[in-house]
Amino acid sequence: MSEQHTHERTAATGQPAVTEQTPVATDDTSLPLFHRTVRPEWIDYNGHMSEAFYVLVFGYATDAMMIETGLHAGYRESTGCSLYTAEAHVRYLREVAAGSHLAVRTRLLGVDAKKARFCHELYVVDAPDDVPEPEAAPVATTELLALHVDQRAGRTAPFPDSVRERLASLVEPAPAWAGRSIAEVPAVR
Repeated sequence: MSEQHTHERTAATGQPAVTEQTPVATDDTSLPLFHRTVRPEWIDYNGHMSEAFYVLVFGYATDAMMIETGLHAGYRESTGCSLYTAEAHVRYLREVAAGSHLAVRTRLLGVDAKKARFCHELYVVDAPDDVPEPEAAPVATTELLALHVDQRAGRTAPFPDSVRERLASLVEPAPAWAGRSIAEVPAVR
């Protein structure tokens, strides 16, 4: 098991964001799944999970990825560096009901000296710690570009070699949906 990691309480839930120990992936070439259960207060006026809470869950999955790759609280406190999201593209594919059990798969798609590209795929599973079936389709996805930032200097900074190497060891081919942009909508004339 990796370190115990607790974030500050979120305004949305009043609960710590990531409190459980994050299991270490068994093969060291992939990240463990991140799990959450949809809370009743995450449900919007349409009767399903509100778009903001998909992003919240994806943010928690990013936090778990940071822990697994050495960008944990101790690292941030000792270096003054952290990972900042510079760009994100979210796709909402299916509605999610209250009480649904969620599993998030995180994939590293690329890394260089100061940035990382990764994605999250959100699945609904039958039980809190279940793994999505191989043929399961995600209910939402996000692709992100993140920058390694020295908060004290106020600019990007290179990853330490150990972190960059850990990130690079996790890089895998991008899923077919990654790299797309939002389609243009022609103006009405």
